[in-house]
Amino acid sequence: MRAATRRELLAGPAGRIECAIDVPAEPARGLALIAHPHPLFGGTLDNKVVQTLARALLEQGCVALRPNFRGVGASEGSHDQGRGEVDDLAATLAWGQREFGPLPLALAGFSFGAAMQARLGQRTAPQRMLLVGVAVNSFEVPPVPEGTLVVHGERDETVPLASVLDWARPQELPVIVVPGAVHFFHGKLQVLRGIMRHNWCT
Repeated sequence: MRAATRRELLAGPAGRIECAIDVPAEPARGLALIAHPHPLFGGTLDNKVVQTLARALLEQGCVALRPNFRGVGASEGSHDQGRGEVDDLAATLAWGQREFGPLPLALAGFSFGAAMQARLGQRTAPQRMLLVGVAVNSFEVPPVPEGTLVVHGERDETVPLASVLDWARPQELPVIVVPGAVHFFHGKLQVLRGIMRHNWCT
């Protein structure tokens, strides 16, 4: 993503976890953990939406951690239907907290990764949470904290907007809809980055 991005192999429950790490030039204001889309459908830490989230969080002064789920890239293990993947996120988070200290925590994710972050949020106490294209039609996604930022494409062909609204409605959770955007936000990444810049300060 950036010339300064480094990759490390972290200890995880199923073996090593490959993780891309971006550190702000100024003292960090937060620690952001960003989760990528479904591993069995090409999802990796290099996904353009995930990179956009990382850039936006880095701009806001967060250390940005982007792990590859088990079985993706250099991460060891094999896909675990969303069970072990939450453990992978937890292990990456624990490493980040040891490495960078007790910073305010931001959890962000796209599609499958957003669903996994909602599950991780039940184990942790994130100060902020951002879910983009959250895969509520494919996975059980628990309720999320008040103030969670949910962003969805109007023309999402993978996760229908109506499904996300049905999930959000009982929680009285606002959803920001990007007009004309499909699931992968083709041509709309700058819009997504702008939403974070104006709505999601750590």
